[in-house]
Amino acid sequence: MNSFIGTGVALITPFKEDLSVDVQALENLVENQIENGIDYLVVLGTTAESASLNKEEKQLVINTVVKKNNKRLPLVLGMGGNNTYALCEELKAANLSGFEAILSVSPFYNKPTQEGIYQHFKAVAAASPLPIILYNVPGRTASNILPETINRIARDFSNVIGVKEAAGDMVQAMKLISLVPKDFLVISGDDMLTLPMVLAGGKGVISVIAQGFPVEFSKMVSLGLEGKPAEAYELHYKLQRSIDLIFAEGNPAGIKALLALKQSIQNNLRLPLVKATPALQQQIEDFLKNFS
Repeated sequence: MNSFIGTGVALITPFKEDLSVDVQALENLVENQIENGIDYLVVLGTTAESASLNKEEKQLVINTVVKKNNKRLPLVLGMGGNNTYALCEELKAANLSGFEAILSVSPFYNKPTQEGIYQHFKAVAAASPLPIILYNVPGRTASNILPETINRIARDFSNVIGVKEAAGDMVQAMKLISLVPKDFLVISGDDMLTLPMVLAGGKGVISVIAQGFPVEFSKMVSLGLEGKPAEAYELHYKLQRSIDLIFAEGNPAGIKALLALKQSIQNNLRLPLVKATPALQQQIEDFLKNFS
């Protein structure tokens, strides 16, 4: 699936002051990503505050992105959950026109065993009309999909085409890359580890920081994929501080603060998430002033 090699961006959901979805700002964000070298877009992932959106709002976000994108970039839709039966029913009933793949997070809170995770994705693979990218993010789900389990899923279900690996563990990432089939996409879900993972054999990233620096971050990934580590690391180190800053108080508080400072959106989040502190906003502002 060459559509998902390179830099994908996990889109935020911009909100107006009254916390309704800011459709115009979302359209502008989509256009900005397309114009500045991003390879594909991820809709309704964690970064989109999807847990805080109701069904109608999720559909509004989907409709807005699909229409504005107008088939220019591949689109991935976040559809995951910890109720396997309900997720499978949702996948069967969903109108997925405009999307090329599903990003499906490992079941959270329940803390299933590795066999439970395997059986969950076996059911999801049977239900999904689109290819599936697994999402391993133990910091949010409280359970880690081990490389052996991902390899087993990859080899048993042909429509599971990749994994967004966000365990923050480079040793685990290298083991994963060494185990899975060559055409299985190991995609970084950690902005700071993106370049090392690409140089180790990963296929790219689903990024948060690239939403703020699409030109620079996508160029870094491209250089890594081309086997040009010295040039790629120049960009990595140029962006490194910004990655630390946007995750210092959680996601998407940091990236929303950065985008607001760049006048792309209003800096609004829905509870239980709150805005970045004034101190962090100042640090991000200082970084932007010195970035060139």
